[in-house]
Amino acid sequence: MSSLSVRKIDPEVYERLRVRAAKHGVSMEEEVRRIITASVNAPERLGDMALHLFGERGVDVHVPTREIHEPIGFAE
Repeated sequence: MSSLSVRKIDPEVYERLRVRAAKHGVSMEEEVRRIITASVNAPERLGDMALHLFGERGVDVHVPTREIHEPIGFAE
């Protein structure tokens, strides 16, 4: 496995990373590995991402009906 050192991390970013790792119950190093992996690995298909975000049921979307209008005439 390769190694990577990152210097000059803003103290606020470092603290947020520490809190995020604690919420996930992992070390900061593991949290950084997960963040990097997620950022460079796009889902294979867009549908996979939709299933991950919305689940098998999907979401109900109400689209209001619209009136049909005649096109604008430009002739004089």
